[in-house]
Amino acid sequence: MKQSLPKISLERLLVLHSDFLTELQNRTPETRGTYERSLREFLRWVQTEGEFRCTEEHVLVYRDYLEKRKKLKNASVMTYITALRQFFTHLKKIGVLQENPAAKIKAGKFQPHHTRKTLTLPQIQKLLQTIERNEERGFRDYAMIKAMIDCGLSEIELVRANMSDLKISRNKMHLAVQGKGKKHKDVIVQFTPPVREAMRAYLVFRTKAEPHDPLFMSAGNRTRGERMTSRGIRERVNHYLEISGIKNGEARKITAFSLRHSAIHSFIQKGASAEELQLQFRIERLATAKRYIEQNGKTKLKN
Repeated sequence: MKQSLPKISLERLLVLHSDFLTELQNRTPETRGTYERSLREFLRWVQTEGEFRCTEEHVLVYRDYLEKRKKLKNASVMTYITALRQFFTHLKKIGVLQENPAAKIKAGKFQPHHTRKTLTLPQIQKLLQTIERNEERGFRDYAMIKAMIDCGLSEIELVRANMSDLKISRNKMHLAVQGKGKKHKDVIVQFTPPVREAMRAYLVFRTKAEPHDPLFMSAGNRTRGERMTSRGIRERVNHYLEISGIKNGEARKITAFSLRHSAIHSFIQKGASAEELQLQFRIERLATAKRYIEQNGKTKLKN
């Protein structure tokens, strides 16, 4: 049996990191991207350390670096540590390590409060008024943002949507969605009348689209025809949040997720139960839905 390496140089880690990313080819692009970005930060940290000592204590030093030096939120630290844990699991599997030094490492104290702010009704109106609908990109962005605000669609649900997933009848329109962590598009989201109207206006530009084509397509000169990415959607939403003045210095608290959070908040204000909230917004755990209600149930949406 190979002996556990007490230390691994940066050069060796770079090679192992590249091999690990190759092993992730059967994972979703979102998962691969998350692991790659998270491990890139780890490699930058190792560069400052000179090498990595394969011990739980050194992983704790890295966690402290994320929390105190990088000042990352607890959820981000959890993501970085999870990626590192998976990387070390791979190293153990191929015999580089005998034990996973990150196996028992967790992020700091769990913070149940959602840090993303909801938008007020005037802010929502201002955001929508900011979107100029005089060409394809504007109509697309308006339809996406209305779907996020009214129906709580997430970035990944928008990214994965194909033309064939959208079903239209005379007075109804719904979308089959594949949520985060899901393998199939097994949930139906009914569109509200305003979202139906926004989608119909956008579809005027997609009359030649094939069933397998992305519902939300890039409108850029170099990327036209390609599927929009989560990053691309965030950039478009943040663009409108910035020019409308809604962010107002709160870049970390008002984000694209605030749109979905606002939809959830509005649904809670209508008296939804935790079970109804979980079903309506494709929330994986009932405990999460209950936490939403605890945090938002007593706060009225401002007019």
